Amino acid sequence: MRIALLARLLGGTPRPSGSWEREAVYLAPAPGPGAAERLREVPGIAAVRPGPGRLLEIVVTTPGEIVTEFRPEALGFTPFQARWPDFPRTWDNPGFVVRYAHARAVAAGRWARDLGVPLGDFRSETLCGALDRAVLRVLAELPSRRERAEPGWAGYLERLALAYHDAHEGAPAVPVGDGAAEPVHTARVRLAGAVRLVLAGGLAANGRTAPDRL
Repeated sequence: MRIALLARLLGGTPRPSGSWEREAVYLAPAPGPGAAERLREVPGIAAVRPGPGRLLEIVVTTPGEIVTEFRPEALGFTPFQARWPDFPRTWDNPGFVVRYAHARAVAAGRWARDLGVPLGDFRSETLCGALDRAVLRVLAELPSRRERAEPGWAGYLERLALAYHDAHEGAPAVPVGDGAAEPVHTARVRLAGAVRLVLAGGLAANGRTAPDRL
């Protein structure tokens, strides 16, 4: 389920809720009487239930579909200030963490090309592991954050970078050893591409260049 489609159904942008480790949940106001019943009939929506306050909890079946929604011209970052020094290049420096995540996302695409990972057939349902879902969960915040008066871009990008570092190491986009490329590797390359676009857009909004290598 794409966020843009869900927003059209709801008449407003939903925001993700929870960790997404077990299920991908969005929160949104009910668009009108009988909304829950109508939403339950939409393909890609697994459940609709009452949430906190007067909100609905909407569970989607394939959160990985949002990967296809990220484009450079539609990220919506506004200029912001963040203390992201170049040095030291350690995990204690959030500036390094963000820039290194971008470099790793670029490297994932480069390695995939070198190792012959097919890039055409994107199967979003394969992004079902906990580490993949953690990245998707942070990516899913972007549309609702850009509508806020204070989107908190620095903290958001730092969280996305940390989630991607975990996925890069624990759920690689290329086969390990002599293993053959599988659909999940293709999907993870696309996921890395979405992360790269978002981090590059965020770094540019902070007046910085996104590095391809570190």
